[in-house]
Amino acid sequence: MIGTVTRVDVHHHIIPPFYRDLLAKAGIAAAGGRALPDWSPEAALELMDLLGTATAIVSVSTPGAGFLTSPDEAADLARRLNDFAASLAADHPGRFGYFATLPMPDTGASAAEARRALDELEADGVVLLANNRGAYLGSEGQDELWQILDDRHAVVFIHPTDLPGPAVDGIPPFAADFLLDTSRAAFLLVRNGIVRRYPNIRFILSHAGGFVPYASHRMAVAIEWETGRASLDVLEDFRGYYFDTALSSSPAALPTLLAFARPGHVLFGSDWPFAPSSAGQYFADGLDTTLDRDTLTMVNRTNAAALFPRLA
Repeated sequence: MIGTVTRVDVHHHIIPPFYRDLLAKAGIAAAGGRALPDWSPEAALELMDLLGTATAIVSVSTPGAGFLTSPDEAADLARRLNDFAASLAADHPGRFGYFATLPMPDTGASAAEARRALDELEADGVVLLANNRGAYLGSEGQDELWQILDDRHAVVFIHPTDLPGPAVDGIPPFAADFLLDTSRAAFLLVRNGIVRRYPNIRFILSHAGGFVPYASHRMAVAIEWETGRASLDVLEDFRGYYFDTALSSSPAALPTLLAFARPGHVLFGSDWPFAPSSAGQYFADGLDTTLDRDTLTMVNRTNAAALFPRLA
């Protein structure tokens, strides 16, 4: 399949030059324990052609706009990033879409920017970090944002960031902590009823959902003990998520994901450029050599086309 341009990549990052400069000014040269990689539209298109990707829905990875402590500066950066992404998509018709960056944890400003990006810039959805300065998605005080997104039947791409605590020496955050971060957000969104109160939002969990498919029954039992809800109902909430395959289409992880996720809820992801081209090829090949033709077509494109009708 690599070399045939059919895939839709829902986990594909951009690092605009002005954003890199702002990060450097703040003393940030890495994300998740990995040095910020080089990025350009030309390099992105080269990788896409290598993996057979027709369209990439791009997003800004951690730390997003959240490293700026001034709410006004964070909101301004989110606007600049979204204007940049919109221009990237316009300059390369059909090759790029984008998830809008929001200035969390400021819920009001995030709701306003979500409205602008979705209504005026025609973003394909929004990207939210699993936690923002220790406040996880699904915590109290976020309903204004969820309502804006629910009203627009928005797609929300949840991406991990550093845990709200010190990293462990020798364990880069992207290797293990990121998986826990995503799982914590997924747990709270289900435990606190967000996915049920706002049923029109379609949530995509990065990296095959972190630990969610593997630990879903254990998590469901924990929520049953806390809330009294039937664990089977809780499991259905967890199965309502969408999952991307970034760094996760391995012989160990992929069968678990496919056994757990609802039909139509698994999407192709590369995690480029934080995952180098060699990793993209390795995991894309894991799909191509493991899945039957119909399932591969669904993961590569059909499932994404259902989420993003313009791609159909």
